[in-house]
Parts: sequence; C-alpha cells; structure tokens
Amino acid sequence: MQHILCSDLEGVFVPEIWINVAEKTGVEELRLTTRDISDYNLLMDKRLSVLDANGLTLADIQAVIKKIDPLPGALEFLDAIRAERQIIIVSDTFLEFAGPLMEKLGRPTLFCNCLKVDGSGRIIGYELRQADGKKKTTLALQNLNYRVIAFGDSYNDISMLQTADSAFLFRPPENVVQEFPQIPVAYEYDKLMGLIKGAVSS
Repeated sequence: MQHILCSDLEGVFVPEIWINVAEKTGVEELRLTTRDISDYNLLMDKRLSVLDANGLTLADIQAVIKKIDPLPGALEFLDAIRAERQIIIVSDTFLEFAGPLMEKLGRPTLFCNCLKVDGSGRIIGYELRQADGKKKTTLALQNLNYRVIAFGDSYNDISMLQTADSAFLFRPPENVVQEFPQIPVAYEYDKLMGLIKGAVSS
C-alpha cells in the first residue's frame, strides 16, 4: 500500500490567521482558535458575530493574510515531503483566505471550506465542504487503498488523527497534549520528519 500524508495548515505551516487578524485589528476576541474551542461551529458563529460588531469585512481580513509568511522552516519541510510522496493539506480555513498562503507554500493541494459574502464584502456565513471533513478525507483515502499519515495541532484535527493509520501532533497546546496523551508529539520539523519516516518504514 502507498502512503499519503494529510496535514493541517494553521499552526503547522503558517501562523494562525485569526490571531494575526486580532493583533492587526486590535479585536482581542478574534484570538480564539480551535486550540481553545473544540466546537468549530460555535467558534465560527462567535467569529462572525465579532466581525459584524466591529465592521470588519472580508477585504480587511485578506489584507492581513497577504502579509502572513510561512512559519520558519515550513516551506523546506513541505518541499522535503513532496520530493518523496504526496501530501494533502486538509484545513478548516476558507478558499477566500487561502490564496496568498498557498502561493507562498508552492501551491500544495488544499481541501477547505467556503465563505458566504454579501455585496458589501461582509461575511454573513460559511459553508463546510462537508461535516467532519478531515476525518472523511482520511477515510476516503483509506478506501482508495492508501495508508494515511496525518498530523495537526488542534482539537479540530483529532478525528483525522484518530482515523489515520499513523498520526502525530505538531506544536500542540498543552491542553490538547494532556487530553490526547496517546498521540506522539513533535515540536520541530526534523522530529516530525523522523516520525513520518518511521511510520513509512513500519
């Protein structure tokens, strides 16, 4: 069986988008991420309410995203993976956010969601590609006779990690480590690469 990798995006290859938006706009409520709140729909509903209350539009967020660079070493790590096998980034971000980030990462394959935006640029909702898309992506690849190696950092990655044939947490917050002690943890790309190579050879 061939191996294929599935990875989260934010916190793994690029900084957290919403934390950057919070820092640039001064709206501290936008700092909450899937590292803090496990219910993604609850988190997104809160974000949209905060955006609306502060008059922030899609263009405001995109302006912040254009200035975000990959994490140090991320592109080199991603290139090293792509030199040997396939990787799919499976993210809860949105197509309307991801363009500049994908460009800086060399256009990896991305599965993500979409936003609903009105004529004034106000974000009025979102559409999940499918419910529990990370887990279902993993299952679909396994049904195609792949062995899936997955890694991520947050609550919203856990169903993917628990379904994959091999799984790792990368730079997770301590609360996630404590709740899921059975999942091996790496904090540096070279350690993560070692875990991946070990999974491939096992």
